Amino acid sequence: MPMSMYQASIPQFVKMLTNLSNILKKGEAFAKEKNIDGAVLINDRLAPDMFPLSKQIQIACDQVKNGMARLAGVEPPKFDDHESTFEQLQERIAKTIAFAKTITPAQLEGSETKEIKFSIKEWNFEFVGDQYLLTWIIPNFYFHIATAYNILRHNGVEVGKSDYLGG
Repeated sequence: MPMSMYQASIPQFVKMLTNLSNILKKGEAFAKEKNIDGAVLINDRLAPDMFPLSKQIQIACDQVKNGMARLAGVEPPKFDDHESTFEQLQERIAKTIAFAKTITPAQLEGSETKEIKFSIKEWNFEFVGDQYLLTWIIPNFYFHIATAYNILRHNGVEVGKSDYLGG
C-alpha cells in the first residue's frame, strides 16, 4: 500500500520543526554563553544574497502551514514576519507545529490529485497535489531548515547531524 499524503508529510514536519526548535535553543544558549547579542545570529546569513536565519525559519514554517492548508482545503494561519528574537522564532515554530497537528489524515485523503495554484510575487505555480508535496513543499522545507542549521553551525554553535535528524 502506498504511503498516504499525511504519512509523507505531517509526522516528518512536526519532527523536523521540533529539531529546529532544539537547534535554535542551542543557538540562544551559545549567544548567552559567549555574550553575543542574539540579533547577531538571528540576522546572520551564509552569503550576502541569502536570507538571514530569521527568514529561513519563517519560510520553513510557511512551507508547512501554507502548503498543508492548501492540500487540506483549509485557511492557513496568518503570521507576521516580524520575528527578531529567539523567543519570537520559537513561538512561530510552536504555532506551526500546533497548526500541523490540526491537519488530519482524512483532510488529506485524495489530495494527491488536487489542483494547486498559487503565486509568489510575479511567479505563478500550478501543481497536482502529490507533485506539490514532493517537489515543492518538502524540498523547500528541508532547504530552509538545513540553511538555518548551517547559519548557526557556521557561527560556532555546537550542533551536529544528530541535532538536525533528532531522536
